[in-house]
Amino acid sequence: MSVAERRADTEAKKNSGGIGETIKVIVQALVIALVFRTFLFHPFNIPSESMLPTLKVGDYLFVSKFSYGYSRYSFPVDFSFIHGRVFGSEPKRGDVVVFREPSHPDTDFIKRCIGLPGDKIQMRNSVLYINGEPVKREQEADFDGRNQYGQQGKIRRYRETLPNGVSYDTLDMTDHGEMDNTLVYEVPPDHYFMMGDNRDNSEDSRYLDVVGYVPAENLVGRAERIFFSVDSEKAPAWQFWRWPWTLRLGRIFTKL
Repeated sequence: MSVAERRADTEAKKNSGGIGETIKVIVQALVIALVFRTFLFHPFNIPSESMLPTLKVGDYLFVSKFSYGYSRYSFPVDFSFIHGRVFGSEPKRGDVVVFREPSHPDTDFIKRCIGLPGDKIQMRNSVLYINGEPVKREQEADFDGRNQYGQQGKIRRYRETLPNGVSYDTLDMTDHGEMDNTLVYEVPPDHYFMMGDNRDNSEDSRYLDVVGYVPAENLVGRAERIFFSVDSEKAPAWQFWRWPWTLRLGRIFTKL
């Protein structure tokens, strides 16, 4: 073999090795990303205003899957043969939870966990009652938003504090909302009662024929932190050249 041929052979081997190494790195990265998304954190974006003022449309969150253990809904593919939860733990009252909507289990919902198994939940004149006791709430400065008719204006904001000390803001658009006065809901075993913070604009467990009590098996994870936020009314997130004017920098890295 001539010197030129040896050089060509050596160069071919280098190129082949470089391509193989690149493929190996890509495969490893994909495996790590799959493991990260399946077992650790699930990215989730906010599609509606039901969790205002806590979460806004255009917020992107990390949802920890390990917080409540794993079920058939923890994976990208629905493993219907899996029942119950593995390494399961109970949500705390006040957690912001992503779950599969019971009547449409292919749809993700995000609400706040208000009721635990055995709790009695009721709304009376817009005030939340847990086990017969009113939840403390204090009025704060009004929130600028849309009312139930889609009109821009001032909405009453309250600071609500649950019995375990968890506090968060809620919105109350009207004193005569559809769910401002309800029956008493008794949460069944292994189920949870979820509510949106935007009380007059949230389809949640108060609607028994739509969402109702959420089975423990349907929990996907706990919302942990906002990692990205863009004002989607001004421009969609993919229009990165408009980020200097649409990014909501003050919301990024906010802990929930």
